[in-house]
Amino acid sequence: MRIVVIRHGKVLHDWKKWCTSAEFDEQCSLYDKAQIDVASIGTAPASAMSNNAQNIYISELNRTLQTAEAIFGKRDFKRTSLINEVPLRSGFDTAVKMPLWFWNVLGRLQWLTGIKKQPEIKAHTTIRAEQFVQQIIKSNEDCAIVTHGFFMHTLIKALRKEGFTADKNRVEYRNGEAIVLRHDD
Repeated sequence: MRIVVIRHGKVLHDWKKWCTSAEFDEQCSLYDKAQIDVASIGTAPASAMSNNAQNIYISELNRTLQTAEAIFGKRDFKRTSLINEVPLRSGFDTAVKMPLWFWNVLGRLQWLTGIKKQPEIKAHTTIRAEQFVQQIIKSNEDCAIVTHGFFMHTLIKALRKEGFTADKNRVEYRNGEAIVLRHDD
């Protein structure tokens, strides 16, 4: 079985560098609604897809649909919330402007440590990824998955736990990058 995991294209959104908690939450919402830069995808996903995957899975966020259409053209994609990006919101409420990196780091630390201020904690993200992996293993067919950078770490870890091996090991996945995972039965 062969799976190609693709990170969505670069999102056309200029983040505010300093935000109150409400402004950061608004910025996250605007990012989720923004268009992608189709040119950021390149040719790597298309060349990785030489296996003619039977199914192409995308998340519920439009940036994965836009990326999938740029790579594969308009067709039926299997849309699922199981591969949505890990949601992010401000770590506490304040009218004081804090740097963007602060809100991002705090939110991801809260996700990691299970602080319920975040909409989802690591344990729930892991469950989502494992449920999705079980679905695609059950289908036992080559597929492509267009998903999100932060979520990709959890997804790839869940695939490796099931015996898949990846052609790349990364700390960060670039926009439009494709990773091929194989499972030899």
